Amino acid sequence: MKTLAKLPVTIVTGFLGSGKTTLLRHMLDNAQGRRIAVIVNEFGELGIDGEILKQCSIGCTEEEANGRVYELANGCLCCTVQEEFFPVMRELVARRADLDHILIETSGLALPKPLVQAFQWPEIRSACTVDAVITVVDSPAVAAGTFAAFPDQVDAQRKLDPNLDHESPLHELFADQLASADLVILNKADLISPEDLARVRLEVAEELPPAVKVIEASSGRVPLDVLIGLGAGSEEHIDGRHSHHDHHHEGEDDHDHDAFDSISIDLPQADEALLLDALAQLVVQHGILRVKGFAAIPNKPMRLLIQGVGTRFDKHFDRAWGFDEARVTRLVLIGQDLDAAGLEAQLRAALSA
Repeated sequence: MKTLAKLPVTIVTGFLGSGKTTLLRHMLDNAQGRRIAVIVNEFGELGIDGEILKQCSIGCTEEEANGRVYELANGCLCCTVQEEFFPVMRELVARRADLDHILIETSGLALPKPLVQAFQWPEIRSACTVDAVITVVDSPAVAAGTFAAFPDQVDAQRKLDPNLDHESPLHELFADQLASADLVILNKADLISPEDLARVRLEVAEELPPAVKVIEASSGRVPLDVLIGLGAGSEEHIDGRHSHHDHHHEGEDDHDHDAFDSISIDLPQADEALLLDALAQLVVQHGILRVKGFAAIPNKPMRLLIQGVGTRFDKHFDRAWGFDEARVTRLVLIGQDLDAAGLEAQLRAALSA
């Protein structure tokens, strides 16, 4: 009986807004026939990033795509690993003869090291290997000294996690994401000057082992052959990588994310401008960190995809509505101490004005 080769796994990490999902979309759009399974780790009941990734052209039917996108929606991957990650990996291992690669997108505050260490577990280690940990860096944010495009929002997430209470938390989290990296992508390189980019490269290099490669990219556009097939075997050497948060995971299995609210709101069809204005007001008034969802716009045959980080909103029509599909607006709002009923009422009032 032929022994199957270990299934390679690429872990993509980086702060909120750094471009992780854009990078994954690029990888899937350029899969060149590779059979790729995707694990998406995001807060939010609707799993919007999973929906986005399912729109990519990965050479399979919608039914097959639904079976390849796994969404872990109840916290950071590194801390839910014993609750959800292991069963998902076990299912993928059982199908590994039908797969060529696994991609894992971590949440913005996930610490990569404990996740990589999970690949030391015998049942996973015998079947999978971490091909590489890729850390996506928001170059303009690092150049500005904030490390994240929206430092207030990322810091608010940090304050909701009792295990991340440090004097310079964003810098330490940034350093820990780099400490586990086998490849670093300086994303949005086209948005800063060559001099600032050079300074970012030097700052990033200070946190990296000498062998780790650093490349530049715009909108996550990197050839797939540069991103996969690195053969790093990260699980073999991850224990030797120092991180600021090593002691926080020793003997601890639980994270309490109860203070981090993720609410789902369904609305009827909505005028695009009114909806975006109303959401912008909600973000400012209620400190909402993230808005993700789909909107039904009157007289438009396609669904409007909306993603908001802080007060910045990206939108585009992603696909046509199905013949029997209910044309509704469905949103996920992520923040702290959110009043679901109050927010829904405020949105409905704004849309009916």
